[in-house]
Amino acid sequence: MIRIDNLSKAFVLHNQGGAVIPVMAGATLTVHPGECVGLTGPSGAGKSTLMRMIYGNYLAAGGSLFVGGLDVATASPRQIIALRRETLGYVSQFLRVVPRVPSLDVVAEPLLALRTPVDEARGRAADLLRRLNIPEGLWSLSPTTFSGGEQQRVNIARGFAHAYPVLLLDEPTASLDAANREVVLTLIEEAKARGAAILGIFHDEAARARVCDRLVDVARFTPGLAA
Repeated sequence: MIRIDNLSKAFVLHNQGGAVIPVMAGATLTVHPGECVGLTGPSGAGKSTLMRMIYGNYLAAGGSLFVGGLDVATASPRQIIALRRETLGYVSQFLRVVPRVPSLDVVAEPLLALRTPVDEARGRAADLLRRLNIPEGLWSLSPTTFSGGEQQRVNIARGFAHAYPVLLLDEPTASLDAANREVVLTLIEEAKARGAAILGIFHDEAARARVCDRLVDVARFTPGLAA
């Protein structure tokens, strides 16, 4: 579901005379349905950069980057929006939502965007919020008022609401207590079992060992770090 070949990326520093900083070269990676691949490497190796390129936030300088048959490296904005709506989910480290939208609707939104009946979408959202130990009394409130840990759990619930064929996970268990960490790992295992292709960053070594089928060291694609 994810197929990357000879992918490259560079940043142009416009405030420093247009200096070009190469940050990735020759990246090659495949993630199959039902597989979870963990990205490893030191800070600054390009793990988050690669994830953002896959999601279409960063434009590749060269190479190909296929997600579910679409080359994100050359896709139009309309195609990327459709990909995110139907195929590609992303659980980032930070929850970004419209203020004043109730948490239940924040989680249900990916399903509502696919025209899932409202009761069904909210029912799925309620199940996830309940599993992730968000008290029902908070479901009608905006998650912008929540603690960091509660916001993270709402973000995770939103990312797992729709059965995305491809999932990107950026530190999904960071700062979670043992009970909620177990819930998240179980959600990942369930997604793998239904055939999702998952690419993630896991600094939690025990979590990585449990859910990842293999690891890829991104440093080998980073100029100056590659051996």
